[in-house]
Amino acid sequence: MPMYIRTLLVTCIASFVLFGADKTIVLDGHATGRTYEGLGAVSAGASSRLLIDYPEPYRSRILDYLFKPGYGAALQHLKVEIGADVNSTDGSEPSHMRSRSDHDYNRGYEWWLMEEAHRRNPNIILDTLAWGAPGWIGGGHLYSQDMASYVADFIKGAKRVHHLDIRYTGIWNERPYDPAYVKLLHRTLLNQGIATQIVCCDDYHRDKQFEVIAAMERDPELAAAVAAVGVHYPRATATDQYSTTPKVKASGKKLWSSEDQPNQGGGPFVSRDWQVGGRILAQVYNRNYLQGAFTKTEIWSPITSYFENLAAPHSGLMYANTPWSGHYEVQGTIWATAHTTQFAQPGWQYMDSASGFLAGNAGTYVALKSPQSQDWSVVLETVNAHAPQDFQFRIAGGLSTGSVHVWETNSRKTFEHVADLTPHNGAFSYKFDPDSLYSLTTTTGQGKGSAQPPPDTPFPLPYSEDFEHTALNHTPKYLADQDGAFEVHSCEQRAGRCLEQVITQKPIPWGPLPNPFTLTGDSDWTDYRVSADALPLSANEIAIIGRIDSANVFSDGKALWPSGYVLRVEKNGAWNLLSTAFKTPTRTLASGSVGAGTGWSNLALTFHGDQINATINGKQVASVHHSAHKAGMFAVGTDWGRAQFDNVSVRRQ
Repeated sequence: MPMYIRTLLVTCIASFVLFGADKTIVLDGHATGRTYEGLGAVSAGASSRLLIDYPEPYRSRILDYLFKPGYGAALQHLKVEIGADVNSTDGSEPSHMRSRSDHDYNRGYEWWLMEEAHRRNPNIILDTLAWGAPGWIGGGHLYSQDMASYVADFIKGAKRVHHLDIRYTGIWNERPYDPAYVKLLHRTLLNQGIATQIVCCDDYHRDKQFEVIAAMERDPELAAAVAAVGVHYPRATATDQYSTTPKVKASGKKLWSSEDQPNQGGGPFVSRDWQVGGRILAQVYNRNYLQGAFTKTEIWSPITSYFENLAAPHSGLMYANTPWSGHYEVQGTIWATAHTTQFAQPGWQYMDSASGFLAGNAGTYVALKSPQSQDWSVVLETVNAHAPQDFQFRIAGGLSTGSVHVWETNSRKTFEHVADLTPHNGAFSYKFDPDSLYSLTTTTGQGKGSAQPPPDTPFPLPYSEDFEHTALNHTPKYLADQDGAFEVHSCEQRAGRCLEQVITQKPIPWGPLPNPFTLTGDSDWTDYRVSADALPLSANEIAIIGRIDSANVFSDGKALWPSGYVLRVEKNGAWNLLSTAFKTPTRTLASGSVGAGTGWSNLALTFHGDQINATINGKQVASVHHSAHKAGMFAVGTDWGRAQFDNVSVRRQ
């Protein structure tokens, strides 16, 4: 009998047993089901950028809530982006190979994040995926031997330098896959003695997510290359339908929701309290298995650690994007995740005959058992229930009949240990509150972290940065690169250290490709003066930008600058004061020319109400009235060439 038919029958039997007269769930040690492979998160698209800038002890406390077993989310899987110095949602992550001969396994923060996750949980499963690639790869074509070698080099660097084993790697995030490249990557990994397995194909188009299943039936080499099939946002919440067909379920391949969200089926990102984010995620985790046959779910992202005026704000299980304050928020999605991760480990087995749906779509439940012991756990949610639910549980097949520990989360309780039950003759009963999430288990060791954050505070003003206290080749605190890479290097034509944009060849993009710029500050700033020294090297232009009210370049794929006021100066001395806004033509507010030169210039923008003054080398070149952008952050930027910046400052007006 095909696996999908057996699964369907088991689910029907479970529903019949539950909704019979005795409402009994039978936990049978002989029950069969797929192997649980864990819950995890995807640190990518620069979503974790600001976390590394947090001071201690707050940074470690945040990491504990994410990764420490028995404390918070206890994530069991961490996927990170293989950076390429190209915007991949909320910024650009650094490449470890900016040329064929370049090998730097300490750029950026993903190495650090993997190390911290592994230090807290040595059993965490590590994974990688590319969003883009450096421009030298494959003559501009990502699917190439260059890219396969690039991925292999990242994996070897993780092992050699950071002592990390990358168990899985993907192809190209949310882009049509190339079966020839999948096989090429597989051969490259094997030829270099790398045991990392391939996940394919991380697609979010519902009609194409599982195309590779049919392709593998026709191509044995492709089937041998793919260890797991991962898809993004597989559930259409409006219809409650999954893209997983019976044929897909019967394929014999591991099936993962390799990027997911409590955002109601790919719609707007939502708040993370129990009423919205937590309760949705409680449903997603259970339904992903019951309806989608997914044995792993990965959330983008582990933490919202990027500025809110970037794309897809509030994506994380936690919230921490003001490192200067140390403030963070432990949200309901952390505890919705903990209700599974603290009660079952990768390698446990689902018990399909004890998993199913409550009557009237009132909720769901999944049961899992340990392969090493008699322990078991049940995760049950009553999100759609309007009244208490009474159930009987019967234990059979050699499973533990010891004490059953009950944990509960809802709008009144947050991951609370609410009861200890003693089965009698292998049975017990319990009444479940409506709109709640429960874990019942024979295991121990669960816990709820108690660390508290300091209060949130605004971005500090006045702000000044001369880059003298940032290590060479590193990114200064609080600056978020949106394309290219801004690092501290020795200054040209002056002493000391400067901020330099170093990427001179356009990368292979994943999405929009704006000019390189790096931003920081506060979205609420209104009247202020921002200034910076700037030196174009191979770049043709330099720019300073203020009142940035949106830097979501995905709002307009053709935009070169964020939405705000831009003062740009070319090498020949021509300058423009621009008002830029997404999906709106750029408006030139003033223009002119200053003496061309090869040295440093000072650029400044001053905002007071609707008056905007532009200054170059201490001389005011424009004073205009304009009200399109009333408040926002600031940035410095350039084109795809080398340029340096120094003595960046912001003060109130």
